[in-house]
Amino acid sequence: MAALFLVLTLVAFGLTIWAQFRVKGTFNKYAEVPNMNGMTGYDAARHMLDSNGLYDIPIEPVQGSLTDHYDPVHRVVRLSEPVYYGNSISAVAVACHEIGHAIQHKEHYPMLALRHRMFPVVNFASGIAPFMLMAGLIFSSMNLLGLGIIFFSAAVAFQLVTLPVEFNASNRARDVMVSEGYVSREEERSVGKVLNAAALTYVAAALLSVLELARYLFLFFGNRD
Repeated sequence: MAALFLVLTLVAFGLTIWAQFRVKGTFNKYAEVPNMNGMTGYDAARHMLDSNGLYDIPIEPVQGSLTDHYDPVHRVVRLSEPVYYGNSISAVAVACHEIGHAIQHKEHYPMLALRHRMFPVVNFASGIAPFMLMAGLIFSSMNLLGLGIIFFSAAVAFQLVTLPVEFNASNRARDVMVSEGYVSREEERSVGKVLNAAALTYVAAALLSVLELARYLFLFFGNRD
């Protein structure tokens, strides 16, 4: 059983690395393809915000690549410079995905609200869990290992809750981009590839965490027996 967990964990780790390369590769590929309407990421994001009544949410450029995010605390959308200024398929797809999160926030999307409530606990738990798990294994302390598993479980739960949030934001973005004419029907497939590649990174990370949690549970209950 231990060997099986090791193999599955290595496979999940490999999938995570591959997913990261894929999202960068897919983004870079379609960053070279201008969208037919010539909209920049900023243009698409501003239009999508305004059409949903979110006139008060600013959009800011930030340095880096794939550093795009929606900040629910300060209610601001931050787009990496290639997305903010770019008029590529990748730029519009990523920008609209982030606006999807802003719309989720406005509409009190349940899974996003749950993730926000979980964040303070997870922020603490993810910081202490590795030390608890390591100490439990080093000192063969089932109490410390058990506490570490509890804290680590919170982090895993957060990643699982993140999955529907990300998929929902992508679906919102994809629907709006086509219906509002940000991209053509012919470009919809390319947009889907960009969004799906990004979603795969979350799926791979969640799978790796679930397998890691399963391994610790196996060690915990195995040692108790």
